[in-house]
Amino acid sequence: MNLLYADASNFCSEFAKNYTPMEDVRVAIAPPTVLLWTIHSQLRERGITTFAQNGHYEPKGAYTGEMSMAQIRDAGCSGVILGHSERRQLFGETNESLAKKVRAAQEYKLLPLLCIGETMTERERDQTFSVLQTQIAVLKGVSSGPIWVAYEPVWAIGTGRVADGRQVREAHAFIREELRVILGEPGASVPILYGGSVNAQNFAQILTVPEVSGALVGGASLDSAAFAQMVKIAQE
Repeated sequence: MNLLYADASNFCSEFAKNYTPMEDVRVAIAPPTVLLWTIHSQLRERGITTFAQNGHYEPKGAYTGEMSMAQIRDAGCSGVILGHSERRQLFGETNESLAKKVRAAQEYKLLPLLCIGETMTERERDQTFSVLQTQIAVLKGVSSGPIWVAYEPVWAIGTGRVADGRQVREAHAFIREELRVILGEPGASVPILYGGSVNAQNFAQILTVPEVSGALVGGASLDSAAFAQMVKIAQE
């Protein structure tokens, strides 16, 4: 919940100056709902896509304050973030509703980005894998269409703490195996992103970890120059 229209417009202008598209690296920005069209209209010609930060599974109806997948698509988005830890913790997002949201997103040709991750208490209790298994199970019964998964340990989001290489490697390896079990052969190629205090200083190291396909960037993405630098790191 950052930036006003003028700020977002300036972000687009500054980021575009430092961005050179590359076919093998996909860049998407997930702004607040009221800024979706602003970002989409200014950056679409540069090959940068927009994602919504959340969406509802019903196609329409009396759900004040929500936005349907059809409306998200109509706003120019190509994807939607689902199950972000803040949605789970602050707004009571459940695995049951997420299963419906993933199916709804696919129905409207939106790329679902499913976020999963454990809290520090869960990690200290050695529950990391069981939590990840439960959260990723929402993909059972969905189509094998395009989907991304983001591992974001809750204890590393906005705290400056980053999971070390071993922790990321173990979590991503576990997620990969679960994806294979749930989705079959397509699960072997689902991109798995890492999220949790990622920035231009640690991103290159994170990308060396096996099964890390990219990053879900939080606070560091608000700086257009830093975000552009992270894109260049991925391209290199």
